[in-house]
Amino acid sequence: MTTMTEASVREFKMPDVGEGLTEAEILKWYVQPGDTVTDGQVVCEVETAKAAVELPIPYDGVVRELRFPEGTTVDVGTAIIAVDVSGGAPAEAPAEQAQAVPAAPAPAAAPAETVQAEGEAKPPARQPVLVGYGVATTSTKRRPRKGPEVKVPAAAQAVQTELNGHGAPAAPAEARPLAKPPVRKLAKDLGVDLATVTPSGPDGVITREDVHAAAAPQAAEPAVAAPAPVTAPAAAAPVVSHDGARETRVPVKGVRKATAQAMIGSAFTAPHVTEFVTVDVTRTMKLVEELKQDKEFQGLRVNPLLLIAKALLVAIKRNPDINASWDEANQEIVLKHYVNLGIAAATPRGLIVPNIKDAHDKTLPQLAESLGELVGTAREGRTSPAAMQGGTVTITNVGVFGVDTGTPILNPGESAILAVGAIKLQPWVHKGKVKPRQVTTLALSFDHRLVDGELGSKVLADVAAILEQPKRLISWA
Repeated sequence: MTTMTEASVREFKMPDVGEGLTEAEILKWYVQPGDTVTDGQVVCEVETAKAAVELPIPYDGVVRELRFPEGTTVDVGTAIIAVDVSGGAPAEAPAEQAQAVPAAPAPAAAPAETVQAEGEAKPPARQPVLVGYGVATTSTKRRPRKGPEVKVPAAAQAVQTELNGHGAPAAPAEARPLAKPPVRKLAKDLGVDLATVTPSGPDGVITREDVHAAAAPQAAEPAVAAPAPVTAPAAAAPVVSHDGARETRVPVKGVRKATAQAMIGSAFTAPHVTEFVTVDVTRTMKLVEELKQDKEFQGLRVNPLLLIAKALLVAIKRNPDINASWDEANQEIVLKHYVNLGIAAATPRGLIVPNIKDAHDKTLPQLAESLGELVGTAREGRTSPAAMQGGTVTITNVGVFGVDTGTPILNPGESAILAVGAIKLQPWVHKGKVKPRQVTTLALSFDHRLVDGELGSKVLADVAAILEQPKRLISWA
């Protein structure tokens, strides 16, 4: 049996994803001991307090050991995989490493997570995913999912044969059910074992509907099942019940925990002021319909949020002091000469705020394309930590939930956030007559340490004026 030499083994450590995050949970391994990996190949998917991220490995070699099983939370800087980079042919893994890393604990025994929903300069040859690591110039591709058969290394088969005592190799390990991270989270919340769910999605992928369908019979039949093995202290386990329990306790972790800490810090650090204005957006809604038919916007996401975002960017250009932050340590106001426009997105993992880098330099079609990519990535749970860093001002569209408006809390490090309410047909005085018009309410919250009432009012008034007369986008831009 070939053994590893210390010089030939490289340990890949959990990378520092920035923004003060110190740990991540391993959601999925895409490699097993004995597999050959290449520089830039995705080896696993992890979930931080910000988002789910795929980790590429930065060198070539043969996987010798996976240090942690799926479902384990690992501190940043801890080695998670060992790779032999000597360049020799793949050697048989030692018996204690030959078998695949054990799967994550059964959903019923794992704590449920209750959470809601892009870098900067690009190196010439690699696209950054996490701080300090890169992948190939092309978009990162996942390692193809394995089918029902799970390849077991020869050494592992030999060990299993010996343990059997019958001379026949043991049956291969059962494949982990295919499901996206949000679906796995839903299954955890509902206490559904994905191994028992019949998939209806393409290529045998379990969907949210499949999980709900599997949960319904469980709720109707309160049969007592054998207790699952305990993998965490009882105090940390959520009390999830489907038999009439009056309370459910869910640990605060992941995105929900990070969001709560950020909001507390913001609310009790920055003195918030919120101003409101009700706007006739009938002409804006007509322009949205016209742009949908424009050849320049074919295939792009065109909606009212696109024009609202552009209106805010124009208002910031006219009132640049709103685009700033307060540096408490140095007692300075930092004026930003760029706009990284954050868009609050409610996702299955929780509320996240990815931002469009240098949004102030984008044309309307470019802004539409960026918005479409941002929303699509967030919904798929693929928003990278870099996409949520460096925001300067944010828009939150509460109108999609039928809400008239709200008093949004600032994102830490930002001085303003614009809330957009539902757009409704209402009676409105137009040209001296009461007519049905499309109306919405905007709310602008700002940090009163660096934005006074005059500046905040000017910005909100400019946004409203553009939405009432969208042709001002041309004259003011």
